[in-house]
Amino acid sequence: MATQHSIAIVGAGLGGLALARVLHVHGIPATVYEAEASPAVRTQGGLLDIHEDSGQAALRAAGLYEEFRAIVHPGGQGMRVLDKDAVVHLSEDDDGEGGRPEVERGDLRDLLLGSLPPDTVRWGAKVTGARPLGGGRHEVALADGSTFTAGLLVGADGAWSRIRPLVSDASPAYAGVSLVEADLLDADIRHPGHVALLGRGFAQALGPGKGFLAHGEPDGSLHVYIALRTPPDTLAGIDFSDTRAAKAALLGHFADWDERLRSLIADADGALVPRPLYALPVGHRWDRVPGVTLLGDAAHLMSPFAGEGANIALLDGAELGEAVAAHPGDTEAALAAYERAMFPRAETAAAASALSLDLSFREDAPHGVLEMFAGAY
Repeated sequence: MATQHSIAIVGAGLGGLALARVLHVHGIPATVYEAEASPAVRTQGGLLDIHEDSGQAALRAAGLYEEFRAIVHPGGQGMRVLDKDAVVHLSEDDDGEGGRPEVERGDLRDLLLGSLPPDTVRWGAKVTGARPLGGGRHEVALADGSTFTAGLLVGADGAWSRIRPLVSDASPAYAGVSLVEADLLDADIRHPGHVALLGRGFAQALGPGKGFLAHGEPDGSLHVYIALRTPPDTLAGIDFSDTRAAKAALLGHFADWDERLRSLIADADGALVPRPLYALPVGHRWDRVPGVTLLGDAAHLMSPFAGEGANIALLDGAELGEAVAAHPGDTEAALAAYERAMFPRAETAAAASALSLDLSFREDAPHGVLEMFAGAY
């Protein structure tokens, strides 16, 4: 016999957990299925700026706003924009008054997890597919051969969602930019020159078709993304298991850049991790399908260049939870209300992300980004 759920959420990322938490606040049980074996199986990425009108609004709906403020990274809202010659064109300090405080993704996920009943998330439950049963119910298959059914099924399972095919034929496409993730540990002590140049907040050093995105982390490290606007096979041709060779290959793309910026590659500690970027079409939406919907990257995967992805996922989860609570016994009315608000919001955010990506690597970079901050777009 398949396990039966009134509400099942696939994916224990920020959006899925926000949904489960808001439902819990309203006394509505839900079960979350997550492929990862435990919350500690991998690091959860770097800092996120949580926006006042989206991510913070979601945390207020979840009753977690004060707890969120306690994990904010002081100084994280500082910002610098540099060019390929390490000339600083814009520098703003974090005065504590900005509307986009920074938190570590892992801390935020832990906050959401800790706010749920202990048995909410079923770890090590990898979904392999789903099919409709009729009447709005769906059956979901797991890698271990078991199945479960749900009256309301929510795909919060990211870019390569196994639930998305129930509502849409769309698949993510390469966004034209690849990132390579790197860390400089104990930066204040071991790399003070980098800290002096980039600051302890968010810094962008941009040139035509490439650049560096760096952020000071609460543990004193510098978290760096090396960005290349390049065909997808460029990184595939680099052997990242050989860190020295990978550094040499990447440095070749920055031969005419200031040596202080090139040393962000040369001085990196540990392995370099390639991260090609993918996105769903801007304005991705679907016709109403009974008993199922999507949120976060499963619904509207976008590049990170507007800082919207995590924020919109949190808001998706919160608003879907509130819609379910506002329409007791009428799942279709809840899903219609949620999607009616989500689709245009996601389209706006995805368009902004695509525009920001283009501006970041324009031929006159960093001037596209400077114009954006000045309000020209």
